[in-house]
Amino acid sequence: MEIKIENVSLANIPAAALRFLEIIEEQGGTVFAFRGEMGAGKTTFINALSSALGVSEGTASPTFAIINEYRSDTTAELIYHFDCYRIESIDEAEDIGVEDYFDSGALCFIEWPERIEALLPLETVDVKIYENADGTRNIILIYPD
Repeated sequence: MEIKIENVSLANIPAAALRFLEIIEEQGGTVFAFRGEMGAGKTTFINALSSALGVSEGTASPTFAIINEYRSDTTAELIYHFDCYRIESIDEAEDIGVEDYFDSGALCFIEWPERIEALLPLETVDVKIYENADGTRNIILIYPD
């Protein structure tokens, strides 16, 4: 099943994040694999999601840390933000314990999931972000069959 959030601009990204959260409330999911080209807006959208979830501390791409952990100020829910761009092997990801995070039940937002594809759970929801000619983005959630 595919669900689209279309024509997302910087101005309406908070509303798009709220819509995304409504979708996962309705459809479920905890592990989300964000796919898109460099500069597509993956980190920006994950930051908007974190904010909508009640994370008041600043969020940033975990490029150097690989995993950032946040806690919602409103629900105390844990949120994990992965940036797998710098992961060089499946062994490295296993050493970090990514599967334990995925099995935790906490929300896991993963950038560059292609680097750890073999470790992603079967129920992972793909999130594709595409840039339109006018600079807006389309966000497509693809739930596994």
